[in-house]
Amino acid sequence: MAGYRVIVVGLGGLGSAALYRLASELGSGVLGIEQFGLGHGRGASQDHSRIIRLAQHQAQYAALAAPAYKAWDEVEGESGQQILTRTGGLVIEDRVARRDTATGTRNIEGYTAMFDRFGVGYELLDADELVSRWPQFRPGGDEQALYQPESGIIDAARANAVHIALARAHGAEIRADTPVRAVRPDGDGVAVVTDGGTLRADRVVVAGDAWSNQVLAETGTTLPLTVLQEQVTYYSTPHLAEFAPSRFPVFMWHGRHNFYGFPVYGEVATKLGQHMGGHETTAQDRGFEPDPVRRERYAGFVSEHIPRFGGPELYSKTCLYTVPPDQNFVLDTLPEHPQITVAIGAGHAFKFAALIGRLLTDLALDRAPSYPIDAFTLTRPALTDPAFPRSFHV
Repeated sequence: MAGYRVIVVGLGGLGSAALYRLASELGSGVLGIEQFGLGHGRGASQDHSRIIRLAQHQAQYAALAAPAYKAWDEVEGESGQQILTRTGGLVIEDRVARRDTATGTRNIEGYTAMFDRFGVGYELLDADELVSRWPQFRPGGDEQALYQPESGIIDAARANAVHIALARAHGAEIRADTPVRAVRPDGDGVAVVTDGGTLRADRVVVAGDAWSNQVLAETGTTLPLTVLQEQVTYYSTPHLAEFAPSRFPVFMWHGRHNFYGFPVYGEVATKLGQHMGGHETTAQDRGFEPDPVRRERYAGFVSEHIPRFGGPELYSKTCLYTVPPDQNFVLDTLPEHPQITVAIGAGHAFKFAALIGRLLTDLALDRAPSYPIDAFTLTRPALTDPAFPRSFHV
């Protein structure tokens, strides 16, 4: 069997970032394996844009938010490529809709508490102040908004490609279109079984997202993961200047449903999605045809609250969220096989990906993580107690 120091299984957002950080430290002897083509659209890491923000509702994420920006700065600095576009960002809470429908666990006070705790500046706006600043919005009058200027867009597909390119520059080997059939503990190392043969590594990082349990089957580990099929829609707005990144921020709208949106970026179109609104599926059974009910829901929201954001639908597309019962990340080594590191992004990790690559490198090389990740262990009750209830945050 060929030998590697570290093999990374899965080269989406988290895996490509880990591959880069590992190669930057170890040079050759690092291998990245992807079951599909690089940049494929079958998982969670495709498309142009993800929101990056300091606005977090839980301390375990607020502690990582500023370091994530620094990690992206490092990637941009080494590559000379722009990945992050600052637009400013809004969290808008429709308090009446949330109270009337009894949905959602994210209120403005939770965000401001974390901002105050971590020393981050922000502005609070009522509905009239929101419209005064951004007349593109049509609030109902009971909304409250939180603005933070450092929010923006991470270009997801570009980020993955940059991480892969930098990994190669540091000596990493990459094999695409190579499904991993098993990851098998092998003494102090790991055997990685592919159709082309079995490879051996001292350490393995599994960043397989919706395929994680399939890859980990021979380790004796099965994680309680829910796979959701989510979707976004791009609108060919004719009002391009009003929704340029310099004039319109990324936003989250917490109301009857929880929407998030982007200015014109990646396509000549705006983009809208709904957080945690999709149906359950599996990596094998998921579909690629968007849900017409959600299409209509999106269009209704746009028509009511940001009418000039809309236009002819350019396209809608689906993606996957892979979510533990508490909706928190998994960043840990297997307790019985510490030579195997596991990463699960829980549907909201891309903004942290550059930093998570460093944290996975720490774990794989048996170092104390650079930043606190105690909330993301494999031994927490959400992953070990079969009676632990699903508590998804919407």
